[in-house]
Amino acid sequence: MTARLILICHGSTDAVRRAAFPRDEPLDDRGKTRTAELVGHLPSADCCWTSPELRTRQTAEALGLSARVQPILHECDYGRWAGRTLNEIVAHAPHAANSWLGDPMAAPHGGEPILGLMRRAANWLVDEQARDQRSITVTHSTIIRAAVVHAMDTPPQSFWRMDIRPLSVTHLSSRGGRWNIISLGCTL
Repeated sequence: MTARLILICHGSTDAVRRAAFPRDEPLDDRGKTRTAELVGHLPSADCCWTSPELRTRQTAEALGLSARVQPILHECDYGRWAGRTLNEIVAHAPHAANSWLGDPMAAPHGGEPILGLMRRAANWLVDEQARDQRSITVTHSTIIRAAVVHAMDTPPQSFWRMDIRPLSVTHLSSRGGRWNIISLGCTL
């Protein structure tokens, strides 16, 4: 039995372009255009998932996917930091920013700690591992990072060691109880 996952990061948004902590914002014009250019370049899939946020649903729809919302894949809750840039946080609360970046259990913004997000992604991967199918999932860079950290069985601090860009694609496969990374963050 082999589970295959194709993880697609949603298209660009205003928050992505500003390096801001996101809210539930739509794709920006560039995100819509670039996503439309990729239609027809995806392999077939047995199942398609999307996170509940607007930007992931819009990306899935623009790609022509009939994706079902998977609530466990929701974006990290950034609490009071939603809508603000990391530079703003560093300028006004450097200790809080350093705490958040250095400690995966920290949540100085009042939202979800990175470790909580990582647990959610790991739980979802356990469920996906039991499926003998190819799934396409449109989600967030944070969920994809967390999935890769889990798949590679690396320490939580490695979460910050990778960038996942809009519309990048990460392939994972599982057979025999472990995940393998086929490709990480390539563009369609």
